Amino acid sequence: MIMDSDVVIIGQGPAGLQAAIHASRKKINVTVLGKSENSALYKAEIENYFGIKSVNGKELLDIGQEQAKNFGASIIDEDVIQLTKEGDGFKIITETDRVIRSKAIILAMGISRVKLNIPGEKDFLGKGVSYCASCDAGFFRDRPVAVIGEESEAAESAILLSEYASKVYWIHRELKVTSQMLNRVDNSKVEMISGDPVKITGENSVTGLELRDGRHLEIQGIFIALGAKGSMELALEIGLLPDPSGKINVNEDCRTEMEMVYACGDVTGSPWQLARAVGQGAVAGDNASRAVRKGKIDGSRE
Repeated sequence: MIMDSDVVIIGQGPAGLQAAIHASRKKINVTVLGKSENSALYKAEIENYFGIKSVNGKELLDIGQEQAKNFGASIIDEDVIQLTKEGDGFKIITETDRVIRSKAIILAMGISRVKLNIPGEKDFLGKGVSYCASCDAGFFRDRPVAVIGEESEAAESAILLSEYASKVYWIHRELKVTSQMLNRVDNSKVEMISGDPVKITGENSVTGLELRDGRHLEIQGIFIALGAKGSMELALEIGLLPDPSGKINVNEDCRTEMEMVYACGDVTGSPWQLARAVGQGAVAGDNASRAVRKGKIDGSRE
Protein backbone atom coordinates (compact mmCIF):
# COMPACT_ATOMS: atom_id res chain seq x y z
CA MET A 1 0.00 0.00 0.00
CA ILE A 2 1.27 3.47 -0.90
CA MET A 3 0.55 6.48 1.31
CA ASP A 4 0.47 10.03 0.01
CA SER A 5 1.61 12.97 2.12
CA ASP A 6 2.19 16.65 1.41
CA VAL A 7 5.21 16.89 3.71
CA VAL A 8 7.29 14.06 5.16
CA ILE A 9 9.54 14.93 8.08
CA ILE A 10 12.39 12.53 8.77
CA GLY A 11 13.29 12.67 12.45
CA GLN A 12 11.35 12.76 15.71
CA GLY A 13 13.66 15.04 17.65
CA PRO A 14 12.78 18.61 18.68
CA ALA A 15 13.45 20.05 15.22
CA GLY A 16 11.32 17.47 13.43
CA LEU A 17 8.42 17.68 15.87
CA GLN A 18 8.40 21.49 15.82
CA ALA A 19 8.41 21.36 12.03
CA ALA A 20 5.41 19.03 12.21
CA ILE A 21 3.54 21.38 14.54
CA HIS A 22 4.03 24.38 12.24
CA ALA A 23 3.36 22.52 9.01
CA SER A 24 0.24 20.78 10.30
CA ARG A 25 -1.33 24.08 11.28
CA LYS A 26 -1.49 24.92 7.57
CA LYS A 27 -4.07 22.17 7.12
CA ILE A 28 -1.92 19.97 4.91
CA ASN A 29 -1.07 16.28 5.21
CA VAL A 30 2.06 15.88 7.35
CA THR A 31 3.85 12.63 8.20
CA VAL A 32 6.68 12.30 10.73
CA LEU A 33 8.98 9.29 10.52
CA GLY A 34 11.68 8.04 12.88
CA LYS A 35 11.99 7.13 16.54
CA SER A 36 12.16 9.64 19.37
CA GLU A 37 14.62 7.47 21.31
CA ASN A 38 17.18 8.13 18.57
CA SER A 39 17.17 11.83 19.45
CA ALA A 40 20.12 13.22 21.40
CA LEU A 41 17.51 14.89 23.59
CA TYR A 42 15.87 11.64 24.70
CA LYS A 43 17.97 11.01 27.83
CA ALA A 44 18.90 14.62 28.52
CA GLU A 45 17.91 16.83 31.43
CA ILE A 46 17.08 20.34 30.21
CA GLU A 47 17.41 23.49 32.31
CA ASN A 48 18.29 26.08 29.67
CA TYR A 49 15.10 26.19 27.60
CA PHE A 50 12.84 29.23 27.72
CA GLY A 51 9.86 28.95 30.06
CA ILE A 52 10.85 25.61 31.59
CA LYS A 53 12.80 25.29 34.85
CA SER A 54 13.69 21.64 34.33
CA VAL A 55 12.39 18.83 32.15
CA ASN A 56 13.45 15.38 31.06
CA GLY A 57 14.12 15.04 27.34
CA LYS A 58 11.76 12.12 26.88
CA GLU A 59 8.95 14.04 28.57
CA LEU A 60 9.49 17.03 26.29
CA LEU A 61 9.51 14.84 23.19
CA ASP A 62 6.31 13.10 24.33
CA ILE A 63 4.61 16.48 24.69
CA GLY A 64 5.85 17.50 21.24
CA GLN A 65 4.42 14.34 19.72
CA GLU A 66 1.01 15.01 21.26
CA GLN A 67 1.05 18.61 20.04
CA ALA A 68 1.88 17.51 16.50
CA LYS A 69 -0.86 14.87 16.58
CA ASN A 70 -3.39 17.39 17.87
CA PHE A 71 -2.75 19.54 14.81
CA GLY A 72 -3.25 16.55 12.54
CA ALA A 73 0.25 15.19 11.90
CA SER A 74 0.67 11.44 11.47
CA ILE A 75 3.55 10.07 13.52
CA ILE A 76 4.97 6.72 12.46
CA ASP A 77 7.66 5.14 14.67
CA GLU A 78 9.64 3.64 11.80
CA ASP A 79 13.08 4.51 10.49
CA VAL A 80 13.54 5.46 6.86
CA ILE A 81 15.75 3.11 4.86
CA GLN A 82 15.39 4.68 1.41
CA LEU A 83 14.67 8.14 0.03
CA THR A 84 14.49 8.75 -3.72
CA LYS A 85 13.44 11.54 -6.07
CA GLU A 86 10.42 10.53 -8.10
CA GLY A 87 9.01 12.93 -10.68
CA ASP A 88 8.06 16.19 -8.96
CA GLY A 89 8.11 14.56 -5.55
CA PHE A 90 9.81 11.96 -3.41
CA LYS A 91 9.38 8.31 -2.46
CA ILE A 92 10.17 7.13 1.04
CA ILE A 93 10.50 3.51 2.16
CA THR A 94 10.54 2.63 5.86
CA GLU A 95 11.99 -0.33 7.72
CA THR A 96 8.65 -2.18 7.45
CA ASP A 97 8.55 -1.62 3.66
CA ARG A 98 5.92 1.09 4.05
CA VAL A 99 5.96 3.33 0.96
CA ILE A 100 5.10 7.02 1.19
CA ARG A 101 5.01 9.59 -1.59
CA SER A 102 5.54 13.22 -0.65
CA LYS A 103 5.67 16.63 -2.29
CA ALA A 104 8.24 18.01 0.17
CA ILE A 105 10.84 16.60 2.55
CA ILE A 106 12.19 18.00 5.80
CA LEU A 107 15.44 16.40 6.95
CA ALA A 108 15.66 16.48 10.75
CA MET A 109 17.59 13.28 11.47
CA GLY A 110 19.95 14.85 13.96
CA ILE A 111 23.54 13.74 14.31
CA SER A 112 25.37 10.95 16.05
CA ARG A 113 28.06 11.88 18.54
CA VAL A 114 31.26 9.90 18.05
CA LYS A 115 31.37 7.34 20.83
CA LEU A 116 34.23 5.97 22.91
CA ASN A 117 32.60 2.54 22.84
CA ILE A 118 33.87 1.56 26.27
CA PRO A 119 32.05 -0.17 29.17
CA GLY A 120 29.79 2.18 31.11
CA GLU A 121 29.41 4.78 28.37
CA LYS A 122 25.93 3.73 27.34
CA ASP A 123 24.78 2.75 30.84
CA PHE A 124 25.62 6.15 32.34
CA LEU A 125 24.35 8.35 29.51
CA GLY A 126 22.36 11.07 31.25
CA LYS A 127 23.78 9.88 34.59
CA GLY A 128 27.14 11.59 34.34
CA VAL A 129 28.06 10.90 30.71
CA SER A 130 27.40 13.76 28.30
CA TYR A 131 28.33 14.70 24.74
CA CYS A 132 27.55 18.41 25.15
CA ALA A 133 29.37 20.62 27.65
CA SER A 134 27.40 23.73 26.70
CA CYS A 135 24.19 21.81 27.43
CA ASP A 136 25.12 20.12 30.69
CA ALA A 137 27.97 22.04 32.35
CA GLY A 138 25.59 23.62 34.85
CA PHE A 139 24.72 20.22 36.33
CA PHE A 140 28.30 19.77 37.55
CA ARG A 141 28.91 22.82 39.72
CA ASP A 142 31.72 22.17 42.20
CA ARG A 143 32.17 18.58 41.01
CA PRO A 144 35.22 16.93 39.39
CA VAL A 145 34.76 16.04 35.71
CA ALA A 146 36.72 14.75 32.73
CA VAL A 147 36.77 15.88 29.10
CA ILE A 148 37.83 13.36 26.48
CA GLY A 149 39.02 14.50 23.06
CA GLU A 150 41.91 15.89 21.05
CA GLU A 151 40.53 18.79 19.02
CA SER A 152 39.07 22.26 19.53
CA GLU A 153 35.70 20.93 20.73
CA ALA A 154 37.45 19.28 23.68
CA ALA A 155 39.43 22.43 24.42
CA GLU A 156 36.31 24.60 24.37
CA SER A 157 34.56 22.08 26.61
CA ALA A 158 37.42 22.14 29.12
CA ILE A 159 37.40 25.95 29.18
CA LEU A 160 33.65 26.10 29.76
CA LEU A 161 33.62 23.35 32.38
CA SER A 162 36.40 25.05 34.35
CA GLU A 163 33.89 27.80 35.12
CA TYR A 164 31.61 25.30 36.86
CA ALA A 165 33.47 22.17 37.96
CA SER A 166 35.83 21.90 40.91
CA LYS A 167 38.38 20.09 38.72
CA VAL A 168 38.62 19.29 35.00
CA TYR A 169 40.77 16.46 33.66
CA TRP A 170 41.34 16.84 29.93
CA ILE A 171 42.20 13.36 28.65
CA HIS A 172 43.68 13.00 25.19
CA ARG A 173 45.80 10.72 23.05
CA GLU A 174 47.32 13.19 20.58
CA LEU A 175 46.43 16.87 20.77
CA LYS A 176 45.28 18.53 17.54
CA VAL A 177 44.75 22.11 18.70
CA THR A 178 46.66 25.33 18.13
CA SER A 179 49.04 26.85 20.65
CA GLN A 180 46.65 29.79 20.96
CA MET A 181 43.88 27.41 22.00
CA LEU A 182 46.17 25.70 24.51
CA ASN A 183 47.00 29.06 26.04
CA ARG A 184 43.28 29.64 26.59
CA VAL A 185 43.08 26.34 28.45
CA ASP A 186 45.91 27.37 30.78
CA ASN A 187 43.79 27.21 33.91
CA SER A 188 44.60 25.99 37.40
CA LYS A 189 41.43 23.89 37.37
CA VAL A 190 42.35 22.04 34.16
CA GLU A 191 44.81 19.14 34.29
CA MET A 192 45.86 17.63 30.97
CA ILE A 193 46.42 13.88 30.91
CA SER A 194 47.75 11.80 28.04
CA GLY A 195 45.89 8.53 28.30
CA ASP A 196 43.42 6.06 26.87
CA PRO A 197 40.06 5.64 28.68
CA VAL A 198 38.94 2.02 28.97
CA LYS A 199 36.04 1.96 31.45
CA ILE A 200 33.54 4.29 33.09
CA THR A 201 32.68 3.22 36.63
CA GLY A 202 29.85 3.91 39.03
CA GLU A 203 26.63 2.53 40.49
CA ASN A 204 23.65 4.82 40.02
CA SER A 205 25.79 7.50 38.39
CA VAL A 206 29.38 8.07 37.28
CA THR A 207 31.99 7.92 40.02
CA GLY A 208 35.19 7.24 38.10
CA LEU A 209 37.13 6.63 34.91
CA GLU A 210 39.78 3.96 34.35
CA LEU A 211 42.70 4.49 31.97
CA ARG A 212 44.60 1.79 30.11
CA ASP A 213 47.76 2.38 32.15
CA GLY A 214 45.89 1.53 35.36
CA ARG A 215 45.18 5.02 36.61
CA HIS A 216 41.74 5.66 38.09
CA LEU A 217 40.23 9.14 38.21
CA GLU A 218 37.53 9.90 40.75
CA ILE A 219 35.06 12.07 38.86
CA GLN A 220 31.32 12.64 38.68
CA GLY A 221 30.97 13.70 35.08
CA ILE A 222 32.47 12.71 31.73
CA PHE A 223 32.17 14.90 28.65
CA ILE A 224 33.00 13.06 25.44
CA ALA A 225 34.12 15.60 22.83
CA LEU A 226 35.17 13.50 19.86
CA GLY A 227 33.02 15.29 17.28
CA ALA A 228 29.89 14.20 15.50
CA LYS A 229 28.74 12.64 12.26
CA GLY A 230 25.47 13.22 10.49
CA SER A 231 23.05 10.61 9.23
CA MET A 232 23.68 11.78 5.69
CA GLU A 233 23.00 8.62 3.73
CA LEU A 234 19.42 9.66 2.98
CA ALA A 235 20.52 13.09 1.79
CA LEU A 236 23.10 11.52 -0.49
CA GLU A 237 20.45 9.23 -1.99
CA ILE A 238 18.67 12.24 -3.50
CA GLY A 239 21.90 13.92 -4.57
CA LEU A 240 22.13 16.39 -1.70
CA LEU A 241 25.77 16.73 -0.70
CA PRO A 242 26.85 17.88 2.77
CA ASP A 243 29.60 20.48 3.01
CA PRO A 244 33.17 19.48 3.97
CA SER A 245 32.32 19.71 7.68
CA GLY A 246 29.49 17.21 7.23
CA LYS A 247 26.51 19.50 7.67
CA ILE A 248 23.64 20.26 5.30
CA ASN A 249 23.65 23.88 4.18
CA VAL A 250 20.35 25.77 4.24
CA ASN A 251 19.25 29.33 3.53
CA GLU A 252 17.25 31.59 5.84
CA ASP A 253 14.10 29.61 4.95
CA CYS A 254 15.82 26.35 5.99
CA ARG A 255 15.65 25.24 2.35
CA THR A 256 18.54 23.26 0.91
CA GLU A 257 19.94 23.63 -2.59
CA MET A 258 17.29 21.15 -3.76
CA GLU A 259 13.76 22.32 -4.51
CA MET A 260 11.21 21.18 -1.90
CA VAL A 261 13.90 19.77 0.40
CA TYR A 262 14.34 21.48 3.76
CA ALA A 263 16.58 20.71 6.73
CA CYS A 264 16.61 21.76 10.37
CA GLY A 265 18.27 21.02 13.67
CA ASP A 266 21.64 19.40 14.26
CA VAL A 267 22.06 18.22 10.65
CA THR A 268 22.60 21.88 9.68
CA GLY A 269 25.60 22.24 12.00
CA SER A 270 26.47 23.58 15.42
CA PRO A 271 25.65 24.92 17.93
CA TRP A 272 23.76 21.75 18.84
CA GLN A 273 21.23 23.39 21.10
CA LEU A 274 17.56 22.64 21.75
CA ALA A 275 16.44 26.24 21.22
CA ARG A 276 18.17 26.45 17.85
CA ALA A 277 16.69 23.12 16.72
CA VAL A 278 13.18 24.19 17.67
CA GLY A 279 13.59 27.56 15.96
CA GLN A 280 14.81 25.99 12.75
CA GLY A 281 12.04 23.40 12.92
CA ALA A 282 9.46 26.17 13.02
CA VAL A 283 11.04 27.88 10.01
CA ALA A 284 11.35 24.66 8.00
CA GLY A 285 7.81 23.52 8.77
CA ASP A 286 6.34 26.90 7.93
CA ASN A 287 8.19 27.29 4.63
CA ALA A 288 7.73 23.70 3.46
CA SER A 289 3.98 23.94 4.05
CA ARG A 290 3.82 27.30 2.24
CA ALA A 291 5.63 25.80 -0.75
CA VAL A 292 3.23 22.86 -0.87
CA ARG A 293 0.16 25.10 -0.61
CA LYS A 294 1.53 27.38 -3.33
CA GLY A 295 2.08 24.36 -5.57
CA LYS A 296 -1.50 23.24 -5.04
CA ILE A 297 -2.86 26.70 -5.87
CA ASP A 298 -0.66 27.05 -8.96
CA GLY A 299 -1.64 23.56 -10.08
CA SER A 300 -5.36 24.31 -9.76
CA ARG A 301 -4.95 27.33 -12.04
CA GLU A 302 -3.44 25.36 -14.88
